[in-house]
Amino acid sequence: MKKVILASTSTLHNQDYLEYILPELPNLYKGCKEIVFIPYARPGGISHEEYTDRVKKAFETIEISVKGIHEFLNPIEAIKKAEGIFTGGGNTFLLVSELYRNSIISILKEKVENGTPYLGTSAGTNIAGLTMGTTNDMPIVYPKSFQTLGLVPFNINPHYLDPDLNSTHKGETRETRINEFHHFNSQPVVGLREGSWLALEGDDVFLRGELSARIFKTGQTPIEVTSGTNLKDLN
Repeated sequence: MKKVILASTSTLHNQDYLEYILPELPNLYKGCKEIVFIPYARPGGISHEEYTDRVKKAFETIEISVKGIHEFLNPIEAIKKAEGIFTGGGNTFLLVSELYRNSIISILKEKVENGTPYLGTSAGTNIAGLTMGTTNDMPIVYPKSFQTLGLVPFNINPHYLDPDLNSTHKGETRETRINEFHHFNSQPVVGLREGSWLALEGDDVFLRGELSARIFKTGQTPIEVTSGTNLKDLN
């Protein structure tokens, strides 16, 4: 039975790292004394060590210890033996590239599908979809494949932004980019706004948080779904 939280972001405006989602984590990681953190996405290019230290400080407040996957001699064994897993945000191209390079993407999928608790934020949420094709990130490296974990039957667009009608910026909106994605890909896309998350409980996929999410399907007008909606049949 899957136990997963997929959050749009790690940090809300004027809050500390993970502050808004921390109340959900003791239940997610119930019974876990230590979790494995995957820092491969490296936001802003920070080191694995610096990123892991940031996570350790946040998890100290809920009395769970954290060990970065880079601290293990064998990353495959680290995932196999993990009591719980957290994949942080940053650059999705880099994250996926490193997951394939270290040969852990398939074992990570297997572990989570078999019930190991998993938290993803931003890039760590993006990889829970069928592919990483709806990331917002620059392609700073070239991963072996765009195929990701497929924990949900759709793609996710974390940090989804609505068009700002008062903005002087005339470039592409997020909705435009997702429509471009649907010219070549058929799976639905969930636009996940800041402060929202998906909670996977077995086969169920509930939208949580205060905001609605925007659902995109090929050739259809986007719709809004409210918090509490079960998206398990979205395909």
